[in-house]
Amino acid sequence: MIAAPEIPTDFTLLQESETHFSSDTDFEDIEGKNQKQGKGKTCKKGKKGPAEKGKGGNGGGKPGGPNRMNGHHQQNGVENMMLFEVVKMGKSAMQSVVDDWIESYKHDRDIALLDLINFFIQCSGCKGVVTAEMFRHMQNSEIIRKMTEEFDEDSGDYPLTMAGPQWKKFKSSFCEFIGVLVRQCQYSIIYDEYMMDTVISLLTGLSDSQVRAFRHTSTLAAMKLMTALVNVALNLSINMDNTQRQYEAERNKIIGKRANDRLELLLQKRKELQENQDEIENMMNAIFKGVFVHRYRDAIAEIRAICIEEIGIWMKMYSDAFLNDSYLKYVGWTMHDKQGEVRLKCLTALQGLYYNKELNSKLELFTSRFKDRIVSMTLDKEYDVAVQAIKLLTLVLQSSEEVLTAEDCENVYHLVYSAHRPVAVAAGEFLYKKLFSRRDPEDDGILKRRGRQSPNANLVKTLVFFFLESELHEHAAYLVDSMWDCATDLLKDWECMNSLLLEEPLNGEEPLTDRQESALIEIMLCTIRQAAECHPPVGRGTGKRVLTAKEKKTQLDDRTKITELFAVALPQLLAKYSVDAEKVTNLLQLPQYFDLEIYTTGRLEKHLDALLRQIRDIVEKHTDIDVLEACSKTYHALCNEEFTIFNRVDIARSQLIDELADKFNRLLEDFLQEGEEPDEDDAYQVLSTLKRITAFHNAHDLSRWDLFGCNYKLLKTGIENGDMPEQIVIHALQCTHYVILWQLAKVTESSSTKEDLLRLKKQMRVFCQICQHYLTNVNTAVKEQAFTILCDVLMIFSHQIMTGGRDMLEPLVYTPDSSLQSELLSFILDHVFIDQDDDNNSADGQQDDEASKIEALHKRRNLLAAFCKLIVYTVVEMNTAADIFKQYMKYYNDYGDIIKETMSKTRQIDKIQCAKTLILSLQQLFNEMIQENGYNFDRSSPTFSGIKELARRFALTFGLDQLKTREAIAMLHKDGIEFAFKEPNPQGESQPPLNLAFLDILSEFSSKLLRQDKRTVYVYLEKFMTFQMSLRREDVWLPLMSYRNSLLAGGDDDTMSVISGISSRGSTVRNKKTKPATGKRKVPEAEESSSSDSMWLNREQTMHTPVMMQTPQLTSTIMREPKRLRPEENYMGVYPMQPEHHQAPLDYKQQEEAARQQQERAAMNYVKLRTNLQHAIRRGTSLMEDDEEPIVEDVMMSSEGRIEDLNEGMDFDTMDIDLPPSKNRRERTELKPDFFDPASIMDESVLGVSMF
Repeated sequence: MIAAPEIPTDFTLLQESETHFSSDTDFEDIEGKNQKQGKGKTCKKGKKGPAEKGKGGNGGGKPGGPNRMNGHHQQNGVENMMLFEVVKMGKSAMQSVVDDWIESYKHDRDIALLDLINFFIQCSGCKGVVTAEMFRHMQNSEIIRKMTEEFDEDSGDYPLTMAGPQWKKFKSSFCEFIGVLVRQCQYSIIYDEYMMDTVISLLTGLSDSQVRAFRHTSTLAAMKLMTALVNVALNLSINMDNTQRQYEAERNKIIGKRANDRLELLLQKRKELQENQDEIENMMNAIFKGVFVHRYRDAIAEIRAICIEEIGIWMKMYSDAFLNDSYLKYVGWTMHDKQGEVRLKCLTALQGLYYNKELNSKLELFTSRFKDRIVSMTLDKEYDVAVQAIKLLTLVLQSSEEVLTAEDCENVYHLVYSAHRPVAVAAGEFLYKKLFSRRDPEDDGILKRRGRQSPNANLVKTLVFFFLESELHEHAAYLVDSMWDCATDLLKDWECMNSLLLEEPLNGEEPLTDRQESALIEIMLCTIRQAAECHPPVGRGTGKRVLTAKEKKTQLDDRTKITELFAVALPQLLAKYSVDAEKVTNLLQLPQYFDLEIYTTGRLEKHLDALLRQIRDIVEKHTDIDVLEACSKTYHALCNEEFTIFNRVDIARSQLIDELADKFNRLLEDFLQEGEEPDEDDAYQVLSTLKRITAFHNAHDLSRWDLFGCNYKLLKTGIENGDMPEQIVIHALQCTHYVILWQLAKVTESSSTKEDLLRLKKQMRVFCQICQHYLTNVNTAVKEQAFTILCDVLMIFSHQIMTGGRDMLEPLVYTPDSSLQSELLSFILDHVFIDQDDDNNSADGQQDDEASKIEALHKRRNLLAAFCKLIVYTVVEMNTAADIFKQYMKYYNDYGDIIKETMSKTRQIDKIQCAKTLILSLQQLFNEMIQENGYNFDRSSPTFSGIKELARRFALTFGLDQLKTREAIAMLHKDGIEFAFKEPNPQGESQPPLNLAFLDILSEFSSKLLRQDKRTVYVYLEKFMTFQMSLRREDVWLPLMSYRNSLLAGGDDDTMSVISGISSRGSTVRNKKTKPATGKRKVPEAEESSSSDSMWLNREQTMHTPVMMQTPQLTSTIMREPKRLRPEENYMGVYPMQPEHHQAPLDYKQQEEAARQQQERAAMNYVKLRTNLQHAIRRGTSLMEDDEEPIVEDVMMSSEGRIEDLNEGMDFDTMDIDLPPSKNRRERTELKPDFFDPASIMDESVLGVSMF
């Protein structure tokens, strides 16, 4: 705290058991009671105290003296904020700034110290200034309290948290200033028992403040001050060692050559260095005990992070003094911190220690104690923390391989398949260091060997073994990407991989198994793709980044190397593995990454011919879809008109298609002959040929072969006879779809005639009719194919086809009729919204297999997404979405994201129609419940509660901005009221309408109404009510009373809900004085309705607000009045029509009104209490509350009333900083046991564990 000139020479450190802010004499002895030197004093015996020095010499500051700093005059002892401004601008060299301050200090140290004190105050964002008068006469706590009152309450920001480049630079300048200050003062000023005592007192007091800005800034300053002092102590230790060696060398000389005066000088120097070291130790102890041990567990994560970061620097910089278990325990404990930022600092601090192998012996106990925690942090929810944890384990692995067990390593291995690339890359480096970086001594003699005999051969095999053992065979691309940065030479040794596949094994070498060869081919393909495309696989990157010139050159060199090698080797590989579908599929993808120009420049045409022959043979041998599509893509990659090889490849492709088309027509003619029963061989021949044609039609335009006619004939026959094999129908539908799409592309790109458009229109509509017929097929796979294709065709040929200036395509627009829309919706309801166990047809009876269940769910999600896309793009009517929306709760886990996104998109298109659709879905559910349970159902039943919960979820999707959804919500209430009173009770008006209970559901949306609209809806509700209804109090009428209550009550809540989105984000709890919101006129309640709104005046006379309704207490720091709505904005226009089933509004007499007023109040209060209780209970649950944004408050830890630590295992005495060997060491104060509650910032896993 701030020291006055008259303070005594020493100050006492605050004990942790004391209240931190309860005394003004934490670092003072005002009455001189502590004159006796004891432990923990930063001043030494026999020296003049700062009070004495302040009264003589330069300390007093003569009135006529030149009170100057940096050339700027000072008035009344208050410096002109220049020190803060200079550091903030950061333009001046920091050393010159510090030198100017030192000169000022030498001239008048009181004024210079006052400048430094104000510098720290201003760096905290405080507008106040400590005057010379305050410095001399006020207590420390009084000064800090005074400065606390000077804070700007309009903003919680201060320099360390402000945004912008200037303030980001300020933090580094601030830290640099403190470091340079100590460095420039390290030989004299810091030992004068005045400057450092005052600064440490100030920072210690501020670090215990309730104000976050003071606490944060002073902690950063104190930690940087400590770091600078550690550096000074290190230099002193080195000088002491040098002096001791010189003394020993001089003393060991013979008496005749020994210089006694030099011995005396060395002894004197060693004594001075020892005294200085003792003084530095006292300063560091004061900072460590007064600041660190309290602030490393501060409530603010940034403050905790600062402490951990700096203690890591101390241990690394001066390991002899700080690298022991007494200080490591703080880092170990804080690894359990709840904030990722703090855990990250722990790991980076430890990395600096483990990187130095000389320090490993001092880390053995810490490693054994906290290794498991570090391993578990590789799965941290914060990816940055996980990355640093893996890097730390890599350093641990390099220091000692015995420390990590096989289980520990396996926990890291599987992270190479992580979707987050930095985590995967760090895990890949760990894997490489563990399994691939070691090389046998005998390999040194074969470094220059290539191919199968190269040293990489065994490493490639190891990679294959690891890939197979990981049992994630579909993720080779992710494994390759993880190791790409650290094992590039290994992964690019394609010559070695090729040799392992083609060459015979050496003598005594075990050959690769079939499974290992498949894995090696897949890995080889992934490495080639990564080298040619230069970007990570799908899901591992945010998009393609721009390559640097060096990366582009490397990419071109790699593609050249790949082409030169595999243009020759690929035909051989295809010939060897031609019958293996998996291997061939991967190998056929290699030409996509070739530099095709090399076929010509390298005179490799004969190898191209060999490749084309192999592809043709593979097409003839295989009927597997993946293989055929790989062949089709290979032809597409080679058929590039930019290269001279185009003609050669085009001829080979045309010959192949000609043969396939002729064969298909011939087989189809025989297959469809009337009167003959087709056998299985004919069906197989037709199917295999159709598969090949379909696969090629996907990537190639086969329009000149006119495939529409034969496919149409095949599909029509299937409809008429009903006995067509399902696979033939599926591929015929797919092939016809490709025909339509290729013709559309042809019509769009070139100048087409009207005849072309009409022919395409005719074919498209006929095809849609065929697909519609197949929607009712008995086979599920056929129906799914027809549905998917139909959705795609309807989407492509919708009104969207004319966008982008393509008005000439208007004749092609096709809008589905109501029957088609109904069939599509029925398909969705029958095949998507089903229980998992009911879906037996899609997984071939293997539904017990978890993978099959996931695949079936994925297929159903695609079907639902295809239909929802039609809704979003208004291809089908929006009200068809009602059947989708009502499934939101029941199938939330499977389709919740799709349905929610559909709601959002439809609301963007038409808010009112979307609201009508939502209320329609609730009405449908209500009617279904009535059909099952009848009208006398129990309103507490799970079914009715589920509908109410769905309504609540729907209400949450409208968001917080009530003005945007105002009209839609009003229309929703209108439709809901009409539905509730639609069916009168056959027993007469004495009984409630049959659907009256729907009002209980509708009340879930009342909170989304503005106050004016609540009144409007209430008026509309009363049009449906009779006088007898308003007097009813039986349970069957509770929905009506509850709904009326929701419209009449809660006006103040609604006013605040308009701005709740702002207040929830902006309001934070801060320990400072709260100003009232000045300058903003509060609109009186009477102004809310103007004279033009006279209908409300009449209406209010008949409204009866329940008693005991109080305006809720507002708790945010500053509340603003919402924008008042104009009377003309009331949406009475939403309710223009008179309903068919209602009674005309009654003209109530005054005496009748008074008679029922008292009865109605009691009933309404009962209903209101019951409703509020239900809402309170419901808010206590956390069922899928992701629609609501949480309100996060910034709560600062109070330094008063700390909770005692319940964990005896953590009961440690705070360590004294004890520098390495030092003689004549003075005793130091021992603090009381370090009691604290680690649960306030740490996970439960750290509790109850003895650290060391």
